[in-house]
Amino acid sequence: MTYGNKLREQIAAPGTTPLIGVYDMYSASIAARHYDGMFVSGFGFAASYYGLPDIGFIAWPDMVAFVQRLRGAFPHHHLLVDIDDGYVDPEVACHVVEGLERIGASGVILEDQKRPRRCGHADGKQVLPLDEYLDKLEQVLKTRRDLVVVARTDATDEDDILHRAERLAATDADVVLVDGVRSVEWIRRIREVVGGKPLLFNQIAGGKSPRLSLSELSGLGVDVAIYSTPCLFAAHEAINSALAGLKEADGRLPEVDAASGVGVKAATRLLERNIARLRTAPTAEQEAVAEAEAAIAQAESEGVPA
Repeated sequence: MTYGNKLREQIAAPGTTPLIGVYDMYSASIAARHYDGMFVSGFGFAASYYGLPDIGFIAWPDMVAFVQRLRGAFPHHHLLVDIDDGYVDPEVACHVVEGLERIGASGVILEDQKRPRRCGHADGKQVLPLDEYLDKLEQVLKTRRDLVVVARTDATDEDDILHRAERLAATDADVVLVDGVRSVEWIRRIREVVGGKPLLFNQIAGGKSPRLSLSELSGLGVDVAIYSTPCLFAAHEAINSALAGLKEADGRLPEVDAASGVGVKAATRLLERNIARLRTAPTAEQEAVAEAEAAIAQAESEGVPA
């Protein structure tokens, strides 16, 4: 079964499928231990790779190269990739989609914004004329073989939101995303107009949308939830706190807790799992690895050879 069809099958299963936003290989290595699906976030990639905001700086060869590294390290995980507006031109969008499918991406999200583009939860977004976007989407759909395609609208006018959601649902796109949904009531309204088409909901800390659990989303008929930046924002907070503590301690590193702390051994063990001969599938095998790592850490803390 192809990566696209595996994700398609997961989306069709009961409940809401979570996909966790990762921004580099290290964050992906941690996320892979907790979830079997990742979202390659444009916000996170622009921030980590360029140190720039999510306003259109991403060059498609950089994104494709990142996804190729991810697939090499995580052959068992779903990988949904944010390709923004397809990097402007339909021809480029199709070329990128073809390349991403070839290297093992599970799916892509294609938005209807026009340049200058913005993060989906930012102010000042502008959308393409609907027919222009639908033409680009149709070309992408004809190019993909089994890749999941998420059709996304960033419309902000209430009537336009519902009109575009309905038109997107009528295409051969696999999933519809309305970004920046502001309330539960609007999720219900969008769910109604898209009919039986799978629906995706984007959650980002501090964004415009309500914070909802997977159970709540499932009850609203949402099939997929992407979490764009939990790893990036957690790293921001943790790094800031760690460096403030280092400065306060006059440069003395904190002692690492042998059982649960992160030092060179824990980090090395995490990264060793990305070596080809040591890769494991998620779920049950992940739990076995975690238990083994905990046992090793405990033995080391007691001075017993592991």
